[in-house]
Amino acid sequence: MCRHTPPCPTAEAPDRDAALPVAHHPEQGWTLLCNQVLIFDDTGELLPDGTVIAPRRPLATPAGSGT
Repeated sequence: MCRHTPPCPTAEAPDRDAALPVAHHPEQGWTLLCNQVLIFDDTGELLPDGTVIAPRRPLATPAGSGT
């Protein structure tokens, strides 16, 4: 249970990534948040119930497309 004030978002909340880090291992590419969500440097996530959230990567735009 989160003891921060205000409390961190739960693992089920859409803003779950806003929870405070409790362990950070940049050499291994992951951070454990207060809500027990593991976030990875590639933006993927592992939720406490074992659900995998795929990395969120921006779509590439073709060169010269003007957008």
